[in-house]
Amino acid sequence: MLQPWQTGKVIRIEQEAAQTRRFWIQLSSLLSFDFEPGQFVTLDLPIHEKLNKRIRSYSIASWPDGTNVIELVIVLLEGGAGTNYLFNEVSVGSELTLRGPQGIFTLPEVIEKDLFFICTGTGIAPFRAMSNHILNCNIAHRNIYLIFGCRHFEDALYRKEMTELARQLPSFHYIPTFSRETPDANNPQLRTGYVHAIYEELCSRQETPRPAHFFLCGWKNMIDEAKQRIQALGYDRKSIHQELYG
Repeated sequence: MLQPWQTGKVIRIEQEAAQTRRFWIQLSSLLSFDFEPGQFVTLDLPIHEKLNKRIRSYSIASWPDGTNVIELVIVLLEGGAGTNYLFNEVSVGSELTLRGPQGIFTLPEVIEKDLFFICTGTGIAPFRAMSNHILNCNIAHRNIYLIFGCRHFEDALYRKEMTELARQLPSFHYIPTFSRETPDANNPQLRTGYVHAIYEELCSRQETPRPAHFFLCGWKNMIDEAKQRIQALGYDRKSIHQELYG
C-alpha cells in the first residue's frame, strides 16, 4: 500500500560535483522519518499535467538517525525535466511533495556473507546509507566492497567520506575506478577502467565462489553486464540484488 503524499522543505543544498547536488529535505509533519537504508522516496514535481510524467524516484543517500531530515544526491541530466526543475527552480526554503519510504533494496536481516556494493554515478547513494548504518549500529558483518565506477576523479561522490569510513571500518573496502583517467605508475592503488574487472578479480582469488551478496545500483547497461558476469563466476541469480535508473 502506497504511503500518502506529504510536504517536505528543502533546508540545505550543496554542490557535490560539477553536475551533482546534495539536497537535504525536512519532513516537518514527522518527528522522525523511519526507513531502511537502501529505500527511496518519490517526488511529485510540477513539470507536467499527468502524474505519471511528474514523478521521479531517488534513493535516500542518508541513513536512519532518528531525525525527520533525509538527504538526496541528484545528477543534472541533459534534457531531464525533473532534474532541470530541481536544479533551476528549487532553493533553500522550497517545498517538495513526496512519499515514501519505498523499495526492498535493503540489507539482509543477518549479514553472513560478504557484501559487494557495485555502483556508478549517484548509484552510490543507497550504499553510502547502508555502510554508515552498519558502522553506526555496530551490525555484525563480513567484508564490504564498495566498487564505484566514475569517469573522472572529480566524479567520485563522497570520496573523502568513504575514505574515512574505510579507515574507521577495516572490513570496509572502498574501491573507486575511473574509466577516463590514465593509469599512474606512481600510484599502483589507483584503479582505472570499469567496475567489472574489480569484482571479477576479487571473486577469482578462490577456487570456489566465496559466499556473497551482490548489490547493483546505477545505469541499466552496467547492471545488465554485471548480472551476466557475476553468474558466469558461479553465483546464483538469487545472490544478485539490483536498483537501476536511466
